[in-house]
Amino acid sequence: MKIPSDIEIAQSKEKEDIIDIANKIGLSLNDLELYGKYKAKITSEKIKELERNRDGKLILVTSINPTKAGEGKSTVSVGLADSLNKIDKKTVLCLREPSLGPCFGIKGGACGGGYAQVVPMEDINLHFTGDFHALTSANNLLSAMIDNSIFQGNPLNIDPRTITFKRVVDLNDRALRNTVIGLGGPKNGVPREDGFDITVASEVMAILCLATDLDDLRKRLGNITIGYTYDKKRVTASDLKAEGAMTLLLKDAIKPNLVQTLEGTPTLIHGGPFANIAHGCNSIIATRTALKLGDYVVTEAGFGADLGAEKFFDLKCRIGNIKPDLVVIVATIRALKLHGGASKDDLSTPNTIALANGFVNLEKHIENVKSYGMPILVAINHFDDDSKEEIELLKEMCSKINVTAEFCDVFLKGSDGGIDLAKSVIKKLDNEGSNFKLLYEDDLSIKEKIECVAKNIYGASSVI
Repeated sequence: MKIPSDIEIAQSKEKEDIIDIANKIGLSLNDLELYGKYKAKITSEKIKELERNRDGKLILVTSINPTKAGEGKSTVSVGLADSLNKIDKKTVLCLREPSLGPCFGIKGGACGGGYAQVVPMEDINLHFTGDFHALTSANNLLSAMIDNSIFQGNPLNIDPRTITFKRVVDLNDRALRNTVIGLGGPKNGVPREDGFDITVASEVMAILCLATDLDDLRKRLGNITIGYTYDKKRVTASDLKAEGAMTLLLKDAIKPNLVQTLEGTPTLIHGGPFANIAHGCNSIIATRTALKLGDYVVTEAGFGADLGAEKFFDLKCRIGNIKPDLVVIVATIRALKLHGGASKDDLSTPNTIALANGFVNLEKHIENVKSYGMPILVAINHFDDDSKEEIELLKEMCSKINVTAEFCDVFLKGSDGGIDLAKSVIKKLDNEGSNFKLLYEDDLSIKEKIECVAKNIYGASSVI
């Protein structure tokens, strides 16, 4: 059966007014800043007022090492949240905002897929509420102030050769990775090497998502190292007196965005740091707010559990004082067969030998997550060419290491395809408490922290 494309499905569904979505989690019109009928930001005043509410249960969705096709973390996250609401559990979904780079790089957006999507997906995947534009402006304001300071006599004695802070643009534009600026004569600045990162890979993006409020945001922005003096002393954004103006540009971007799934589940989408250069999670503010609004919160961490979940635990949970209650590890038959030696062109052919060989990948991720004291479920994200024998084998292998694996078909069936997973989530939460612990202590050196992660999570023998 050929199903419609994601955009066709998203545009065929009737959306609820965002005020009605807000009402489901106890928010009123006065608590919102509206961006049309289907998007809104939650006011800072309401977020502060919510602090007195008790926290709901936090469920992290992560995955095995992904393949080029993606393992469907976002889709399972959306579907699980819808399924939990379907069984009358008040649930809020919490995701990252997508970057224009991957969208136009034909890697897809970040709104899920099939019948487990967040809408309005075309808005979310493009300009949304302007958060990324604000981040781009704040970042590039600091860059402009660096070069202006050097041009105006260089009172901070900055060595242009040591500047580490780059400009950004929210597109894939490889021609801008390495540039020379300041050409064109004395009135156009001081020539030096520079370059552009993608906005989501900027330190400003990571800071926005780790900030706990506006004051904390300003402090963290001021602490950005931009380079060094000729006598090798650190220069920061606060030395340039840039943090106030940068914070002003981000005064609205710091507020979480409220949207909905195809089935009307309230969804906070906010921030989008890449996991390979930052911590790969939505903002602390959004997650904390969601925990005050729902009895259950489903969130996601980028890449595989070794990268995304580790950073979620050791960085986001540490800084935000957040305690997760359950981890769902998404696995696909296709990816495990690839990890087990099957050809990427032959993944649709049943192959229980490759599946059994590839199971060690999932097993290592389970071992890693258990080292944090976390209860675990495995979600087998369905693809059309999964055979019954392969699904049963994967469940059996998980059972042998005392982990429950649930089949999940939310892409094709929406919430109906995730009911078994949702029921298992509730059962696990009711019967098994989290003994969450961090991998390393704050007072270790940077070198010791790196060695701890490399050895315990990635299996390194040493770090050079």
